[in-house]
Amino acid sequence: MSEQTTVINPLPAPLNGSTRVPGDKSISHRAVLFSAMAEGTSRVSGVLDSGDVRSSIRAVQALGAKVSLEKQVDGSLSGGITGWGERGPIQPDGPIDCGNSGTTVRLLMGVLAPWDIEVELTGDDSLRKRPMRRITAPLMKMGAQFSPAGRETLPITIHGSRPLRAIEYDAPMASAQLKTAVLLAGLGATGKTILNEPAISRNHTELMLPEYGAVTTAAERVATVKGPCTLRSCEVNVPGDPSSAAFLVCAALLKPGSEVQIENVSLNAGRIGFTRTLERMGANVSIEGLGTSGKEPYGIISARYTHELVGCEIPADKIASVIDEIPVLALVAAHARGLTVFRQVGELRVKEANRLKATIDGLSQLGVDAWVEGDDLYIEGQPDLQVPDGLVFNSHKDHRMAMTWSLVGLCGDKPVTIVDFDSIKISFPTFLGSLEGLAR
Repeated sequence: MSEQTTVINPLPAPLNGSTRVPGDKSISHRAVLFSAMAEGTSRVSGVLDSGDVRSSIRAVQALGAKVSLEKQVDGSLSGGITGWGERGPIQPDGPIDCGNSGTTVRLLMGVLAPWDIEVELTGDDSLRKRPMRRITAPLMKMGAQFSPAGRETLPITIHGSRPLRAIEYDAPMASAQLKTAVLLAGLGATGKTILNEPAISRNHTELMLPEYGAVTTAAERVATVKGPCTLRSCEVNVPGDPSSAAFLVCAALLKPGSEVQIENVSLNAGRIGFTRTLERMGANVSIEGLGTSGKEPYGIISARYTHELVGCEIPADKIASVIDEIPVLALVAAHARGLTVFRQVGELRVKEANRLKATIDGLSQLGVDAWVEGDDLYIEGQPDLQVPDGLVFNSHKDHRMAMTWSLVGLCGDKPVTIVDFDSIKISFPTFLGSLEGLAR
């Protein structure tokens, strides 16, 4: 497929006012998948309409769930999802293509593990390169099988088994996808399934499963679920995605004269680490909690242009809470005085693209010194950074890289060109419109 280029021009004015971002991608995936697993019809609203979430919708439809979601005025999806409940998923007609969505395929492995069906899982070129052994290893301990034996990447066929064995598993990395896959498989096991993590990861699953009737517990770095359990239908309202909000926040910090408020955003503690990192850089950022949707907190994130930013160190035990925002945080760090260090960010190498290399390459184009020592990322900021003419950034078809480099043009005074900018549709299709709406 040929590369497509998009010219991103500077915004005509500072960013000012209030806006909202599309529904949280992580919560949207879970709302679709958990509702498909449940007995009865769940009502969901605020679901993100993006390429990744559409992959989850198509997957559960292929497995027998009935999905009746309609696009709303704000661009979100709302409606009903009737799940397969006790009867279980059906044998699909062919392989399930998860597109670019690592969340879809990894969580599906946990969904399918307790059922006597065989399903081939595959995805696009990018997803077929991403590691799956971290998910298949614990599920095999529970009784599921995968073929070809020993395969590390997609395509892979899961052979479910019922009932599974409940296990206690020490995860080798902090990963909400790994944790969720094991907990979902644990719903089809007899007894308590326990997962221990080396650091805290996102806890959307532990917060949401009880809404569907599951018995779970969550403590710092430990999550459990008691099986066997059939989920029951419920209502879910998806708040705004903080990872999408991070790009608007960073844009406001970098565009002189800007002051914005992003409303109805998830304020889950595992998702807003980027605000704490920015605060440590001296940025004018604040959060205001307004309530909860189910057990998910939501509220407002405010940001104001900040002329004086300073470098800081982000320790390894905080990386899981900022992993998706590191590219755009690195761009902010490029404008800060002094050195910024992100500890233990090797996971960036196995995202939609090698985000670690892509971040360093992009910063190098800006004339910013950035390097890796082991798994640590170092950035030497330039407070008076001057953007060269004619920059062309390669997104590597990665939505977060595309949005990160677009901020160079949007918040500066020179246009930039982005290769495969349309990858933003994976998580934030209305990205440009949201920024342009604030710059009038």
